[in-house]
Amino acid sequence: MTPPQRQRRTPGQNGPAEPAAPAKKEGEGGNPERLYVVAGPDGERADIDLVTLIVARSPDPPPSATPEQAALLRLCVAPLSVAELSAYLSLPFSVVTVLITELLTAELVQARSPIVRKALPDRSLLEAVMHGLQRL
Repeated sequence: MTPPQRQRRTPGQNGPAEPAAPAKKEGEGGNPERLYVVAGPDGERADIDLVTLIVARSPDPPPSATPEQAALLRLCVAPLSVAELSAYLSLPFSVVTVLITELLTAELVQARSPIVRKALPDRSLLEAVMHGLQRL
């Protein structure tokens, strides 16, 4: 339980101070207008999922890049997943995918799909392992 907060009054203020608005936690509320400005009106998106790795082709952002795009390019010097970028930039996944789509069309970043493993291992590989173990 947190103690009640006292409100500071200015010398010219009469009457009780107005109660302060409760502090918003990170991720609550947000400013949807800002997200619209960041994502742009068209909001086209590439086929990217949460585990797609993004790598910047050059660590230096171009002068025409927005602050969000520049931050994304600086983060992507080493491969990072879209989920990590979304967390580091404190932006929703949908906005990050729009930013990445713009950077992909400008050829400033490269997207790498995750490696998908086969559901069943190759039978010949299993037989080779079995014969190798029998020889021991």
